[in-house]
Amino acid sequence: MLTGGGDCPGLNAVIRAVCRRLWEAGHETVAVRDGWRGMVDGTITPLGWDETSGILHKGGTIIGTSRTNPFKLDGGVDAVRATFEQLDALVAIGGEDTLGVAARLHAEFDLPVVGVPKTIDNDLNGTDYTFGFDTAVFVATDAVDRCHSTAESHNRIIVVETMGRHAGWIALFAGIAGGADYILIPEQPVDFEEVAAAVERRRARGKRFSVIVASEGCELPGVEDTGEVDEFGHVRVENRAVGDTVAAEVEKRTGMQTRATVLGYIQRGGSPTPRDRMLGLRFGLKAADLVTERKWGRMSALHGDDVDSVALTEATAELKLVPQSWYETARTFFG
Repeated sequence: MLTGGGDCPGLNAVIRAVCRRLWEAGHETVAVRDGWRGMVDGTITPLGWDETSGILHKGGTIIGTSRTNPFKLDGGVDAVRATFEQLDALVAIGGEDTLGVAARLHAEFDLPVVGVPKTIDNDLNGTDYTFGFDTAVFVATDAVDRCHSTAESHNRIIVVETMGRHAGWIALFAGIAGGADYILIPEQPVDFEEVAAAVERRRARGKRFSVIVASEGCELPGVEDTGEVDEFGHVRVENRAVGDTVAAEVEKRTGMQTRATVLGYIQRGGSPTPRDRMLGLRFGLKAADLVTERKWGRMSALHGDDVDSVALTEATAELKLVPQSWYETARTFFG
């Protein structure tokens, strides 16, 4: 199995579950190191009891990860196909990009691949939730709660910038749960006048502080989405300074001292929540069953309380964005 893309709480729970279920069926398990880079380089190591013992509570991934796209490397796909000759099947654990590669390899070359949905952004189609999301929301909500006390003490506005390149699920959930006065997400146009008005409504009721939550992928007026891109063509968002830009615009319109804090990698690091551990292990067990049943080209998925499977092509066809109905729920509490 391999883990690709950004690290994510719950990855080790999946690895552990896949191994345990496949061992029951009499199979051996190995790790492909560092995501698709390991398939290109043929870096395969054993995964046994010693390697998978005591990993359930650990964050990150014990087998490494990368954002490698073999379809963008000279000879990359041929190298991956050569490595497949050493494997009976591959469990690919990742998000849109990692599973997009898996789906393409299965569709074009009929390779024996199954997938497990992983992304803290919760933007993968075909599943209600992805593991890692609950932990990220928990961390972000705690940060919003803490910023409330600092904002109140100093009579300030604090902008909390969360992860979320294309989808604003983390900002939305953390903002609602943390009682933010406004939430900015990539799916909704940003109007700084509306944000300032929400702050002013709160101030008119005697509250001299506010907390605003903004997703890193927000499209801000006058800010172009340009810069360095990764192997999947995504513009790196680390240097867009969304939080600082929002803070400056809001301060200009309200006259209130405004500061920004960027949560960054702490949202996807550290120990997974119990929910993410449970979801990860259930996804892992389902993926192992798909291998045993030789149901290639499919992905574990959560529908309601049940874990079943969907086609990888369905899961990667489009991103799962925040619908208008969810944003209207949040808007009720703005200001």
